Amino acid sequence: MQSLTTLDFTVRLATGAGCGALIGVERQWRARMAGLRTNTLVAAGATLFVLYSEAVGDPGSPTRVAAYVVSGIGFLGGGVILRDGASVRGLNTAATLWCSAAVGVLAAAGRPALALLATTAVLAVHLLLRPAGRLLDRIPQHDPDTDTVPATVHLTCDRREEVHIRALLLQCLVGTGLAPTGLRAQRRHHHTTLRATVALTGKPAPALEQLITRLSLEPGVHDLHWHVDDTAP
Repeated sequence: MQSLTTLDFTVRLATGAGCGALIGVERQWRARMAGLRTNTLVAAGATLFVLYSEAVGDPGSPTRVAAYVVSGIGFLGGGVILRDGASVRGLNTAATLWCSAAVGVLAAAGRPALALLATTAVLAVHLLLRPAGRLLDRIPQHDPDTDTVPATVHLTCDRREEVHIRALLLQCLVGTGLAPTGLRAQRRHHHTTLRATVALTGKPAPALEQLITRLSLEPGVHDLHWHVDDTAP
């Protein structure tokens, strides 16, 4: 087996560190947490570990060390992942560090062309896919489970029962999880017509049918129905 010379060691280490630096320049330019020095050190460290395994002369050692590098870099990547409220930050940075380590392993294996190709791929992902990601974020999403649909509940009751029925209507709306957005009353000689507008999410029928069933038990109610606004998108 050919021993690792000082020249080979230097060239491979320089290749690994240089490729990591190229990735780090883009990260530094974007003002990310892991910039030029961090990515260079990660790539150089991965290169050094694999080079050491080749220097000791064990044929199977470089493969085992490369596997340890893959798992070990996960601890470093976990340190840059932060929770910010309901969102998580740093996943892209952690993935970049992982790629920098892979570039270092390729350089240590004596494959500078593959290391440069991998570096180009990482840079292309950051530079070319960023505009594509922003374009996808601008596309409106339609989720029927969260979209709001307006509906109207119509109710006619005795004039003398208006105060009680109106309070009961609002209480039932809140109790069934509906969000009332308006309430209008039209009074005649003996009757009052109430029209309540609500904002619905998901399937409207179960909650509204529960509301209708409860209000229909009141003796002062004569007409009771609901409908979804047909002009809603």
